[in-house]
Amino acid sequence: TDMLSLIQEQQIPGLTAWYNAGGKEELESIPGLVPADQVVYAPLYRNPKRIFGIGLNYVDHAGDIGSAAPTGFPGSFFKMADTLIGPADEIKLPTLKEAQKTTAEAELGIIMGKDCRDVSEENWQDAIVGYTTILDMTEESILKGNDYVSGNPRYLCIVKNFPTFFSFGPQLVTPDEVPDVLKLEVQSVRNGEVYAKNLVSNMTHRPARLVSLHSSIQGWYAGDILSTGTPRAFEINDGDMAECRIYGPDGFEMEPLVNPVVDLKKHPEKA
Repeated sequence: TDMLSLIQEQQIPGLTAWYNAGGKEELESIPGLVPADQVVYAPLYRNPKRIFGIGLNYVDHAGDIGSAAPTGFPGSFFKMADTLIGPADEIKLPTLKEAQKTTAEAELGIIMGKDCRDVSEENWQDAIVGYTTILDMTEESILKGNDYVSGNPRYLCIVKNFPTFFSFGPQLVTPDEVPDVLKLEVQSVRNGEVYAKNLVSNMTHRPARLVSLHSSIQGWYAGDILSTGTPRAFEINDGDMAECRIYGPDGFEMEPLVNPVVDLKKHPEKA
């Protein structure tokens, strides 16, 4: 059984209850269990119905591209499922000559746990199955303009949807492990160095608002992925390592998401 099927069949809450009620010890006694330090991760799943992104949700990131943070409604966009990769997969910078600068954005991901509409802000967590780490890529130079093309905000769907421009995983962290999502700290990390960090509480549109509002617009399907915005984007180039880290109180941390970067202009054989 794959992860997406478990989510769509709403099996995760039951598995979580079993795990917390003694299943952890039972699981660890199963012969042939792969030790955690030997696990090779893939994306949590492939082919979600929808990947939904939130842009400029921290004021610091809005300043990166000279725009004001949206206040009335969040800045929103869709990403296609074929942009999706997982941990350790290569982020491939495009061969297109107009693609001159790609950025990576570390983000908190929220995974929807059921088909639903019109979810109240008070009950938003009833609609989700968990959280994960995300790296969302943008071909920023096309959006802002360069020697080949004049920038235009209507290019957002283009600049967000090159292959390999969305990485997520390696873990689905269930809500019981995150007592207060607003206290999580999201870190954008390049080559092992923290480029920017911020608390979820500093989002312009917090998770409760994002889940509730969009449930009243397009609704949600189980397995939909909501990428909630980045503290700041950082430029990535051939040979870099892009990383998303998420920490919380009392030593809480998610397994980091790390992806190497390959420039297809320099390595066309990897296209």
